[in-house]
Amino acid sequence: MSKEFKVGDRVRLIALPRYVKTAEPMPMLRPPDVVRIGEEGVILDRRPGGFWGVRFSKGAFLMDSQYIEAVESHHPGDPHPSSSSPE
Repeated sequence: MSKEFKVGDRVRLIALPRYVKTAEPMPMLRPPDVVRIGEEGVILDRRPGGFWGVRFSKGAFLMDSQYIEAVESHHPGDPHPSSSSPE
């Protein structure tokens, strides 16, 4: 079962594939060490075959849904439990 994301969603890499493919018109295979587990990126688009274009710090890559998870976003108005202190 494929996870669903929206363009602009922040995601986190939860596992490394055997290789990564660049999200360019002429995709190239790269070794998996160009991204790190835990690295966060932004969904650029949806690709055929259950792949997502994701922008990471070292470029845009095609990621299968099984390797990424949504990152919980904190809105500026939301209280953050670790930052609350009694006054």
